[in-house]
Amino acid sequence: MTDTGTDAGQEGRRPPSSRAGATGGGDPVGPDGGTRWLDDEERAAWLANSAIMISLPAALDARMQRESGMTFFEYMVLSVLSEQPAHTLQMSDLAARTSASLSRLSHVVGRLEKRGLLSRARLPGSGRRTSASLSAAGSAAVVAAAPGHVAAVREYLIDGLGPGELAALRRIGTAVDAAVNRRTPDPGGAPRAPAATSVDTGP
Repeated sequence: MTDTGTDAGQEGRRPPSSRAGATGGGDPVGPDGGTRWLDDEERAAWLANSAIMISLPAALDARMQRESGMTFFEYMVLSVLSEQPAHTLQMSDLAARTSASLSRLSHVVGRLEKRGLLSRARLPGSGRRTSASLSAAGSAAVVAAAPGHVAAVREYLIDGLGPGELAALRRIGTAVDAAVNRRTPDPGGAPRAPAATSVDTGP
């Protein structure tokens, strides 16, 4: 991955200066500070998935901005709202549905609100709870963007995989999401959940 700016050590391989070699064999405690270096198979799997993590979001963003004038995350926010019975969701729940921090979500929702695609309202009761509601313009934007979004997801990911690979991809994504959310709780306090399921179905 020559375009990521990472060196061999950052990519999971034991640095060449180590006397123990390049793999480490998955030992739980290594001779150099306890690092469990990746073996060749683990490193190849990590690099392949690093390409997905870096390249796929960038490709989706570029394509969606070109075709619909919104980012992938903006589409996710609007799409999740479009799936709600009243097109309204509490911000903490919206953050969980989009796997975002409340701070990131608030910034994006503010941008979408200025464009007239949704609105925010303070909820009655104790605490500073706020809801986001999809506007008619926001609903129209989701409907217009959905075909291009699904086409991109199919082209970049779904159609290149067989049924068994899709099942494996789902298991992998679920396991990674659980591991990330278990180790890094949302500082905004919202319970984290898997990303919106609308990425391959449309609104």
